[in-house]
Amino acid sequence: MPNDIKTLTREELEARFKDWGEPAYRVKQLMDWLYVRRVTDWEAMSNLAKPLREKLRQEFSLDTLKLVRKQGSRDTTQKFLWQLADGAFIESVLIPANPSLYGEASDRHTLCISTQVGCAYGCKFCASGLDGWKRNLLPHEIVEQVLSVERFCASENQTPSASSELPTPKNPGNAFPTERVVDNIVVMGMGEPMANYDYLLKALRLLNSPWGGRIGARKITVSTSGLAPQIRRFADEPEQFSLAISLHGATDEVRGKIMPVNKKYPLAELTAALDYYQSRRGRMITFEYILIAGVNDSLDQARPLGTLAKRLNAKVNLIPYNKVEDLPWTRPDEEACEQFLRALKAQKVVCTLRREKGHDIDAACGQLRLKTERELATAV
Repeated sequence: MPNDIKTLTREELEARFKDWGEPAYRVKQLMDWLYVRRVTDWEAMSNLAKPLREKLRQEFSLDTLKLVRKQGSRDTTQKFLWQLADGAFIESVLIPANPSLYGEASDRHTLCISTQVGCAYGCKFCASGLDGWKRNLLPHEIVEQVLSVERFCASENQTPSASSELPTPKNPGNAFPTERVVDNIVVMGMGEPMANYDYLLKALRLLNSPWGGRIGARKITVSTSGLAPQIRRFADEPEQFSLAISLHGATDEVRGKIMPVNKKYPLAELTAALDYYQSRRGRMITFEYILIAGVNDSLDQARPLGTLAKRLNAKVNLIPYNKVEDLPWTRPDEEACEQFLRALKAQKVVCTLRREKGHDIDAACGQLRLKTERELATAV
C-alpha cells in the first residue's frame, strides 16, 4: 500500500523513529499534529525539528481528500463527496444529533463512512454498485473521511449548516481547532465493509486508539450485507466494535430477490454466524431494514423479522427507502411505515423508524457519486 503516514500505528512509528535516533516523545507530538490538530502540511508541525520534518516528507505521504461537492438537507444531515488521489469518488454522510439508532443513550454527530469505491455485491436497490466495484479503500482513506469532515467543520468555525457552498479554509495546511465533531462512526457507506476486512480493521484501530481518533469502540458500528465467515472473524476481535446487519428481508424468498449475497450466505448460514457472534460478545446486534414498497413492507414480513430479531437479541432499525434514479423501487407511504413499526412493537421487538434523515439530498449510498461521475462523462 502507499506509504501514507496515517497507515502506521504508534508502535510502527516508534520503531521507525528509534531507527532514526529520534526520541519516543516525538511520536506523540507527531500523532497530536495528525489526529488532534489535523494538519495537512509537514511544515505546520512546528515543534518537530526541520531535519525530522524533511525525513518524514521523504519517507511518507500526507494525503488528504478533495471535497468536490457538499449537500445539506433541511434536518442538517450533510453529504460529502470526496475525490481520492487517483481521481475516484467516495461519499461520507454526517448525521446530526437524534435519538439513538445504534444502542447508545443518544447520538451527537454520527459519520457514515465508505470502505470501497463502488461495490461488488449488487444489492438491487442500491446505487453504490450500479457501476461495479473499482477497488478497496486504503486505511488512510478510511481514516481521512473522519479527519476531513472535522477539518471542514472547523473551517466553518461551527457545526455543519445546510449551506451547500464550500468554505475557503482560514488556515490551509495549518492546525485546526481541536474540538471533536464526530462522536460516532457507522461503517455503512459505499461498499461492503467486510470485503475490505484487513484495511478496515486497521483504520478502525487508528480511529479508536487513544493516540489517534480517540473514538470509543462501542461508538463504532460496522455493517455487513451478511458475509458469514467475516462475521465469525469479527466476533473474535479484541475490540468491542458493534455489529449491524443489512438484512432487508426476513425470509430467503424476499431477501434473495434484492440481495444476491443471500445465495452464498442464506439466512440459515447468516443466523449461525450471528449465533456465534452472540456467544462470543453477548451484545445487541442491529438489523438494518430498508422498507421498499411492494417488496418487503407487507405486514406478513413483520412476523418472521420479529422472530429473528428476538432470537438473536437484535434491534431493528427501519429505514424508508431513498429513491435512486434508474432503479424501479419506491418508498412506502408514511402510514405503511408506521404500521410495520407497530407490528414489530406488538411482538415486543426493540425497533425504531428513521424519520427523514437526508431524503432530500440524494442520501442513499452512492447516489451523489454516481450522479457526479455521469455528469463528468457527459461533459467530456
